[in-house]
Amino acid sequence: MRRRKTVFVDSDILVIGGGMGGCGATYESRYWGRDLKIVCVEKANIERSGAVAQGLYAINCYMGMRWNENQPEDHVRYARNDLMGLVREDLGYDIARHVDSTVHMFEEWGLPIMKDPETGRYLREGKWQIMIHGESYKPIVAEAARKAATEVYNRIMVTHLLMDKQRPKRVAGAVGFNVRTGDFYVFRAKAVIVAAGGASHIFKPRAVGEGMGRTWYAPWSSASAYALPIQVGAKMTQMENRIVLTRFKDGYGPVGAYFLHLKTYTQNAYGQNYEPTWYEHTKQLVGDYVDRHPVPTCLRNHALLEEVKAGRGPIRMVTKEAFQDPHKETVGWENFLGMTIGQAVVWASQNIDPKETNPELTTSEPYVMGSHATCSGAWASGPEDYAPAEYQWGYNRMMTVEGLFGAGDTIGGTAHKFSSGSFTEGRIAAKAAVKYVNDMGNDQPQVSEAEYENLKKVVYKPLENYEVGRNEIVAGTVSPSYLLPIHGLQRLEKIMDEYVGGISAHYTTNEPLLTRGIELLAMLKEDLAHLGAEDLHQLQRAWELQHRVLASECVTQHTMFRTETRWPGYYYRADHPKLDDTNWHCFTLSRYDRETGKWELEKAPVYHIVGD
Repeated sequence: MRRRKTVFVDSDILVIGGGMGGCGATYESRYWGRDLKIVCVEKANIERSGAVAQGLYAINCYMGMRWNENQPEDHVRYARNDLMGLVREDLGYDIARHVDSTVHMFEEWGLPIMKDPETGRYLREGKWQIMIHGESYKPIVAEAARKAATEVYNRIMVTHLLMDKQRPKRVAGAVGFNVRTGDFYVFRAKAVIVAAGGASHIFKPRAVGEGMGRTWYAPWSSASAYALPIQVGAKMTQMENRIVLTRFKDGYGPVGAYFLHLKTYTQNAYGQNYEPTWYEHTKQLVGDYVDRHPVPTCLRNHALLEEVKAGRGPIRMVTKEAFQDPHKETVGWENFLGMTIGQAVVWASQNIDPKETNPELTTSEPYVMGSHATCSGAWASGPEDYAPAEYQWGYNRMMTVEGLFGAGDTIGGTAHKFSSGSFTEGRIAAKAAVKYVNDMGNDQPQVSEAEYENLKKVVYKPLENYEVGRNEIVAGTVSPSYLLPIHGLQRLEKIMDEYVGGISAHYTTNEPLLTRGIELLAMLKEDLAHLGAEDLHQLQRAWELQHRVLASECVTQHTMFRTETRWPGYYYRADHPKLDDTNWHCFTLSRYDRETGKWELEKAPVYHIVGD
């Protein structure tokens, strides 16, 4: 194997991930840390990375406090209701009270926000959403981060965090490799903010074969937001709270603007409104949550899934009426062209004109993320002026590992932050990280040469496995000595799909299935030592797979631990089909021990800080 160059980068604050959370963290680090060295590292290029890469046609988290439209407490109530009672209210409130200022900055930076011609206010799509012309949303935000950073390193996949050799529970940096040059990078830092992506492609997607990259959540989001903290023993929470989305079939196009702005509605194959049919059934499972307004997202999925199982599918979105209005027709198409071009292409290729044909809806495979209508992620310390004592052990947004902060998909318990809230949480984490670095003084972490040299061998091992093993192949690509990343990924997706509640199992699992899933994941983990990568792109795929597998293990352990069905429509424990507030009105926490490979799980209390 040829020798790879090692590049050392020192910083005060290291931001891993350049999506919305990472850009927020980078921008705000500079504001509070004028003289600090701030480094942002991104697997792709921050110009077009993260979940907003293709564009976005609404900002889904905006209070409108300047017009007295909503208050932060209202948003906490909304998120709490949607998550069936379980959110970190301190963290959600913290984002909600600051998010408006973030959106106003975006407008100053040039983001075009649609206005209501009569009131002059931002044009509302729903109670929390405002409409934007968002094709260039990410480049506009990335420019602010690029100007704030001391250095931005694009095209570097971070694989592991580094720990302080004097104090092994304190973070000291990270390692990774450049996916273009193959150089090895050692980032030494006083504080690290993880703002990487959540997990797509851990469950088998509906789109298979050459369409397997067509998913709802960003296909490049490879669970690094979770794997990096899990590897170093950070506590995770709500990892069982995966999300399933109702979306337009095959293109995963969003439905929000259609329901909220175009006022469309759904019906079954026979033109009937099916949701009331399932009211009594749902009430038996979850009690009075079914009577809340708005109805929790998972429960709307539940009605759709039950209707399809009853043989009255497909479910369609009624667009024919709305699209008779030329303005609404334009908005309907632009909504896709600004953020999900694939959906417009699918409709064109299948002869679907929504003015003439009501298009089908379906449910996606599950994703694990901390920033949408779910809240998986790391267990974080809350704001000093608002968090209960039990949620405060360090600086705001610091995990249970000292010096390790998070934002966006990384932080658990804060649902419904979306793009603006993720950027805001990046800002919150950065302000706290700067304070942490300033308070640290000369007591700086030291990285161990032995640790990063060992990780260097580990990181490039798949290239070596391929180099040696390919000589045994007579023809084709299947080797007796190594596993290709795509084969490992398909194996992971099959395990999660069949045993942990994916689409082919109607999102249903039970203890025997989960037990077998854990066994199969353990075998897969053993085989990952034999991953083979023929080039740097495949090496990146190999490490994305490693991150996905570790996060999947966490999801499976949490799903086993919570013996109730808290979110019907996202997943079902068939052996515990009902919501059980007596025993499970709590958070689930896990901690992974990388020395033993064992998981410890525990409960943590939910504090309701905001009144009803």
